Amino acid sequence: MPKRTIHLASPVSETTTAQAAQLRARFDAVRAEQDVPTGFPPEVLEEAGRAAADVALPDRDETSVAFRTLDPPGSMDLDQALHLERDGDGYRVRYAIADVPAFVAPGGAVDAEARRRGQTVYAPDQRTPLHPPELSEGAASLLPGQVCPAFVWDLRLGPDGATTSVEVYRARVRSTARHDYEEVQRAVDDGGADEVFVLLREVGEKRLELERRRGGASLPMPEQEVSEDGGEHYRLHFRPALPAEDWNAQLSLMTGMAAAELMLKGGVGILRTMPGPDQKAVERFRREARALGVEWPQDQPYGELLRSLDRDDPRQLALIHEATSLFRGAGYTPFDGAAPASPEHAAVAAPYAHVTAPLRRLVDRFGLVVCEALCAGTEVPAWAREALPSLPEAMQASDRVAGAVERGCADAVEAAVLQHRVGEVFDAVVVDERNASGVLLQLQEPAVVAAAEGAAELGSTVRARLVKAEISTSTVVFSLEG
Repeated sequence: MPKRTIHLASPVSETTTAQAAQLRARFDAVRAEQDVPTGFPPEVLEEAGRAAADVALPDRDETSVAFRTLDPPGSMDLDQALHLERDGDGYRVRYAIADVPAFVAPGGAVDAEARRRGQTVYAPDQRTPLHPPELSEGAASLLPGQVCPAFVWDLRLGPDGATTSVEVYRARVRSTARHDYEEVQRAVDDGGADEVFVLLREVGEKRLELERRRGGASLPMPEQEVSEDGGEHYRLHFRPALPAEDWNAQLSLMTGMAAAELMLKGGVGILRTMPGPDQKAVERFRREARALGVEWPQDQPYGELLRSLDRDDPRQLALIHEATSLFRGAGYTPFDGAAPASPEHAAVAAPYAHVTAPLRRLVDRFGLVVCEALCAGTEVPAWAREALPSLPEAMQASDRVAGAVERGCADAVEAAVLQHRVGEVFDAVVVDERNASGVLLQLQEPAVVAAAEGAAELGSTVRARLVKAEISTSTVVFSLEG
């Protein structure tokens, strides 16, 4: 696999201390607009406390396996822990997932509150968790040194990284260390990584190659990140994804694909599905590629094209933004009996299910229970089976809330960073057409994506004057010059 180049290392833009207070007020307002809960009811906290203090651990003991976690720095809600080893000329991957069902009584107060919330909602100043912190950042989290119940996915892989066998079971585990992506990436690049992370890279790269062969695609969209510095400043920048993040993501995808296969064979479950782009969308994207000077051979899958695009090239950056038109219609598809007519997730290019983030996402708790029962050859618990039809609506509602909060808060930080520069003219790239009288711009410094009044060609480099930057409404507006 070619060496990956990191792009978009733009300078950081920072708000002032005075603006931080305005931003915190705006973040609160955004959460209120979306009806994000401000705390947990007393009965939920009480039930969570009892569960944390008296959880039943599984009989199977895998505390001798040196599991590690790999997450962003400071994370406490640790859903996954990994262990990799060689298995003949192939590999053995054990992937432990937090056993949230061990702590959440079906039909109880925590269960009801989690169904209302749907997922953890993230904002620059705080996260609103799906479960009470006593569970999500405490007893149920795979924190180092803590003996926890977990669903262990035991996957055997061939020399090419393809899955050859899958088993999932409940066991008690103990994570031995917590790592972050930069630490692991540095160790791998310097040649000082231990065997587990050497194998993570090896397996991750082989899984990426398998993804390429089956026609899977990921959208290399520049990631705009807002980070907090003690509540006094907020920083806005484009954060390049590290290869270690891709390797780790491949383990999650592999597990999700294994889960979907179990569900389809067992005739019950809930898949994460997405239709492939229709021909009209593909032809439109092909015309846009041609107009932006990007050669797209007729026989090249769109996933391979996306992987080849350069985020430092303004015209190709615009094409990456336009590719969002190919990634629409994702949802959840429950079934009990006949398999869904369209079980695939087009971007994964295979059937896929969410089962690796139960501390942060509601649907995973049910998928894990279904898969464990199917693998063991036992009945799927009635409480899990009966909930499947209601999960798509709950997840779609929470997706809308989480997306609105994320965008509203990021827009507010953009406004704060630009507030003192109203009237200035900036260099920008036109990355999308909004309507007949406007376009979407991406600035590199500061790291802003915002609307502009005026017309310009997609992918062109333009000059745009900032006409409005308002924290209280999360509004940033530019006007094209000339």
